Amino acid sequence: MEQSRIAQPIGSALDRFIKSNQDHFAYASGELSQLLRDIALASKVVNREVNKAGLIDIMGGMGSVNTGGDEQQKLDVLANIRFTRALQKGGEACALISEESETFMDLNNDGKYVIAIDPLDGSSNIDVNVSIGTIFSVYRRKSKPGMPIQPEDILQKGSEQVAAGYILYGSSTMLVYTTGHGVNGFTYEPTLGEYFLSHPDMQIPGDGKIFSVNEGSYNSFPDGVKQYVQYCKDKNYTGRYIGSLVADFHRNLLKGGIYIYPATAKDKHGKLRLMYECNALAFVAEQAGGKASDGKQRILDIEPKTLHQRTPFFVGSKNMVDKAESF
Repeated sequence: MEQSRIAQPIGSALDRFIKSNQDHFAYASGELSQLLRDIALASKVVNREVNKAGLIDIMGGMGSVNTGGDEQQKLDVLANIRFTRALQKGGEACALISEESETFMDLNNDGKYVIAIDPLDGSSNIDVNVSIGTIFSVYRRKSKPGMPIQPEDILQKGSEQVAAGYILYGSSTMLVYTTGHGVNGFTYEPTLGEYFLSHPDMQIPGDGKIFSVNEGSYNSFPDGVKQYVQYCKDKNYTGRYIGSLVADFHRNLLKGGIYIYPATAKDKHGKLRLMYECNALAFVAEQAGGKASDGKQRILDIEPKTLHQRTPFFVGSKNMVDKAESF
């Protein structure tokens, strides 16, 4: 695929940007453009709800756990409902893979795309007003529209994504995405209710001085990861760890750095989910000039076996990920 960059003046509205660059998409028939608009619309609704946290009863736990064994927060469930409804009504998606659902959801047999989503990443930070986010991947279905969804439609490698991105709900709300032609970031202007291009053609620095890892689990890290973390300290790198994957990734994308979530004694295969967390951010990282690995191989080359498959994750500045792999 030709990797031509999308050029557009800063301040362009997201809808106009998508429409004017539709020819860059792998399948320029309008469905993918509409799908991205549906995701953006749902994110605006979720952003509104997130900003109400503390004012109405949408904070705290649900008293249930999701597929990963994490306690579901009220906003987790609400965000999942918002994105599911938007994608179902939009009609472009045939199936939805979500962290909050045991199996995939059948949305519309005539749809041409499969969506994998973490509706609200970093939910443990909701109650303490720390940045959280949404992560999404878009795949083109392999079976013929109108037929029942097939396993090959659902379990696709990350290299087969046609679009991916994330929404960061922080000091400002940002939508960052790629369709395989570079990475562009849009900032939400709440008084107008629209996303505007604020970060065109985002590029991650080849090197950085930030390492993001939960050092509380240091004693259970593999020896190679311990050695790399010590290497970062010896180089006087800065340790920065928010605990929201989207927020940590976004900072390193802008400033240069590496995010690490390795296998541990407790989570022998890693904790992050391949299909709806790692694949999306790996695609964004590569399109921005960075790299994503499980420590041994490219994330986008991993063949998924299950919907909620986990993997170790090393992502960020290319030279830093290369160095981490060498350990």
